[in-house]
Amino acid sequence: MDQKIINNLNIIESEIESKKKKVNIIAVSKTFPINMIIPLINNGHVHYGENKVQEAVEKWSSLKSDFKQIKLHLIGKLQTNKVKFILPLFDFIHSLDSMKLAEKISLEQKKKNFKPKIFVQVNIGNEIQKNGVDKENLAPFLGLCKKNFDLDIIGLMCIPPNDDKTELYFREMQELNKKFGFSDLSMGMSSDYISAIDNGATYIRVGSKIFGERSK
Repeated sequence: MDQKIINNLNIIESEIESKKKKVNIIAVSKTFPINMIIPLINNGHVHYGENKVQEAVEKWSSLKSDFKQIKLHLIGKLQTNKVKFILPLFDFIHSLDSMKLAEKISLEQKKKNFKPKIFVQVNIGNEIQKNGVDKENLAPFLGLCKKNFDLDIIGLMCIPPNDDKTELYFREMQELNKKFGFSDLSMGMSSDYISAIDNGATYIRVGSKIFGERSK
């Protein structure tokens, strides 16, 4: 199993290399036990993603102490009452989606003297049920974040609707990212990371394609 996981990652790395792109692969390790993650760490992989704060704290607190090179990414919805638990454990936050959350992160990073790198989540498909800043509100949202909070916002993030227009959403995200002058873009998962890379993604979030299917 250990070698299979490493081989799966190597295949994705080869695909990226063939495109001559610089892309960071976030191995989405949520629900997977430490014994499935250690082989990747020992093989030199750096970026890992979790979406549940409590699981991440239990799993990664000691691992990050032992392996200082690890970069941990929060890729799920972040509730304001959980912000105090995630710094400095998480190096990246991919789901900034409200002014209230921006303010909470700003206050907490001052307390902890630690600034995570942040992606603003965009509701690229205008889906009622999905988190993220609406496209038409993105400019004022970023402006207020810059003016009022000392956040290290490095780019945009999206989870596109589950339809046949993924390529169009990714292209629109690439245009938005350029419009606001960001060089990093977080999008693409196991099912669509190739398309995401073709449209400028610099961080892709891949779980099942590396670790295998999650148990229900």
